[in-house]
Amino acid sequence: MRLANGLLLLHHRVTSTQMVVVNILYNVGARDEVAGRTGMAHLFEHLMFGGTPNIPDFDTPLQEAGGENNAWTSNDLTNFYDILPVQNIETALWLESDRIANMAFTQQSLDIQKGIVVEEFKERCVNVPYGDIGHVLRAATFSKHPYRWPTLGLQFADIENTTLDDINNFYTAHYAPSNAILCITGNIDFNHAAKLVEKWFGDIPNRQTAIRNLPVEPQQQSPHHIALHRDVPQNMIIKAYHTCGRNDKQFPTCDIISDILANGNSARFFKNILMATDLFTDLDASVWGSIDPGLLVVTGKIANGADIDKAEEAINNEIDKIANGDVSQYEIDKYVNKLESKECFENISYADVASKLCYHQLVSGDANNINHEIDLYRSISADDVTREAARLFAHNNETTILYGPDL
Repeated sequence: MRLANGLLLLHHRVTSTQMVVVNILYNVGARDEVAGRTGMAHLFEHLMFGGTPNIPDFDTPLQEAGGENNAWTSNDLTNFYDILPVQNIETALWLESDRIANMAFTQQSLDIQKGIVVEEFKERCVNVPYGDIGHVLRAATFSKHPYRWPTLGLQFADIENTTLDDINNFYTAHYAPSNAILCITGNIDFNHAAKLVEKWFGDIPNRQTAIRNLPVEPQQQSPHHIALHRDVPQNMIIKAYHTCGRNDKQFPTCDIISDILANGNSARFFKNILMATDLFTDLDASVWGSIDPGLLVVTGKIANGADIDKAEEAINNEIDKIANGDVSQYEIDKYVNKLESKECFENISYADVASKLCYHQLVSGDANNINHEIDLYRSISADDVTREAARLFAHNNETTILYGPDL
């Protein structure tokens, strides 16, 4: 159901609970920031809990209604959710509708939240071993696209220098009904939910949001190799490869390739490297799953005294096997089964379902794909994996970062 102001409502009834989730996803993330003002989307997530002239304290009314709330930001989106007893759902709708319509930021609230976010940046990226790896990786692999900075920002000075005008402009550009997806899950029927959403959100005027026109990352033409000396406990190797976006038909194949390498104790990295050699203490692989083309990233902590070149060679050997056709349908099906099991268990949670429905709607334009995505994985063949691995792991698509005390 879409309201006249553009707000989209999704709904899923779960009768096994007496609770309800109100989840609202805004189509704005760190990729919508500009250089010099990075970290804005994450800062804004914090500011949205600062209250409005109508409701000075967001948390207290929800807690008094027996509820809880939280939020998260990524490079692609910002997501807020409230969980509370179904009979108190209007408390959550009142709060969420008020902060989409009536936010009035003050210099005091901005200064407080900037301090909190800057300290979070320092805690996670500056004052901890390996904390800057995310920044190093993104800078090495992206030159144009705003995925070149993390959600926390490129540097904490960008956050410190954010002004009240910056915040008001960001709010106007992105926090509008037509740029939001609202999902209600739990023990409430659709007609009742729709009437309440119309009551609380229907009279909020829409406004023109920013038109997204992101730069396309140029195709990498040659391998990148970086060595960085850092005072950390162990040497580390990071290998990154550009992948397609989350909605691309090849994404499930990229995802399965990362599983074949590193998903569980039967994966190749564990069996053939971690258990068979003394080269690594930890070795993993994962895909970003970002909406725009992202990365498949291999990360490994090299055992003290182990030869770095041999460690990299071991990774390359396992990658080359897949790219050269050493993969079976049985191995693929094993990880598809594992994924389906994981999804089934996650979808038991009405809270997880709420955020997933919003996400599928954002990515593909059809929330019902939550029920059909596994079919895309079921269709993956051994030839598909070999073909995509050969493209993915091509030498000119590779970035290697050696990071540690011995470099």
